[in-house]
Amino acid sequence: MNQDPLNNQYPDETIKDIKLNALLEITKAINNNATTAQLLDIYQEILENRLNVGKLVLFSFSTEWTCILKYGVSKSYNHLEFEPELLAIKDIETLSYSKGYLSKRFEIVIPIYHKQTPLAYVLLGDIDETKVEMSASIQHLPFIQTLTNIIIVAIENKKLYKTSIQKATIQKELQLAQDMQKLLFPSNLPKIEELEMNALYLPHQQVGGDYYDVIWINEVEMVFCLADVSGKGVAAALLMSNLQAALRVQLNYTQNLTEIVIGLNQLICENTKTEKFISLFIAKYNIGTKKLSYINAGHNAPLLLNDSQTISLDKGCTLLGICNPLVQIEQDVLEITPHSILFAYTDGLTDTLNSQGENISIEEIQTILQNNRQSNCEFINKAMLYYLEEFKGEMPFVDDIAFLTSKFH
Repeated sequence: MNQDPLNNQYPDETIKDIKLNALLEITKAINNNATTAQLLDIYQEILENRLNVGKLVLFSFSTEWTCILKYGVSKSYNHLEFEPELLAIKDIETLSYSKGYLSKRFEIVIPIYHKQTPLAYVLLGDIDETKVEMSASIQHLPFIQTLTNIIIVAIENKKLYKTSIQKATIQKELQLAQDMQKLLFPSNLPKIEELEMNALYLPHQQVGGDYYDVIWINEVEMVFCLADVSGKGVAAALLMSNLQAALRVQLNYTQNLTEIVIGLNQLICENTKTEKFISLFIAKYNIGTKKLSYINAGHNAPLLLNDSQTISLDKGCTLLGICNPLVQIEQDVLEITPHSILFAYTDGLTDTLNSQGENISIEEIQTILQNNRQSNCEFINKAMLYYLEEFKGEMPFVDDIAFLTSKFH
């Protein structure tokens, strides 16, 4: 018997068997983790050879609408363009818009949606348009819709799985970068009779470009710094780690702040080709003489509460990485009186906005420091962060934030 079951010369059960076997085949392929190409081959074979659907085009959306399968169209249409009019179609219907190749060559469109989001569009037709009987596209439309939904869901699941694997890999790499970055910060800050220090760091992303360090160069002298690398994320963190390594290497050869800043600037210019820059506040303190020398390289001026006045530590030079050599460097030296507080911060503090689009002012920062000057450094940093949280309200932080607070006794 050579009768064609799809021309109704076999009982309905035979057609049902063909469709059931097709579903079982697709399900088995999905369970065996067949590739997207393999699934599409099976899908085409079922529609073209078993159901006799003459023409088909399948568009799927990833980053843009792309034709992922077509047959029954001439080779002159190898690069089919998705026609935006399709987006207005929400349910199965006859193609009726008049513009474009697709509406003139196909009969039926099946949109595949997930909730309110279109995932795919299937366009169906028959090669022999002179036949008077019902076309295969229409005859088997419910089954084609079911089969297409299964295929598209499987393909989307593959995309999601691939994306989740990529995200997991990126997340793992970011976590590793975050753990490594934490190792770059000093684990213990001074808390001695002459000096107490505390730092607070709030990265905008998992890794950031703010940097602080405290390095003893002998029993009575230390160098400490706070820096802000332009940009955010891993690239900024890598440049920050280079800065830290370079600073420690410099200190093996010189304790002169001017020479250190010159060396750091040269290194940054060579490594970044002036495409990145760093603001840096670096200081050297002698706990015996109570002398503080510093250079401010384009950084937000730290505030020194010294006796009854507040001093902005703004002497220094331009940002590092802008030009080489640096045009002019000014180093300042201050005598620190007992109970003075030095508050250094990155611009994430002053760049934070409230719902009215206002920034926190230097006067507000000074007031917080004055109101908490009897407290220890950790409390001062937490008080500053608490005020900042209250100030911004529901607005997000826009940058990394770092505080380095010192209290001199």
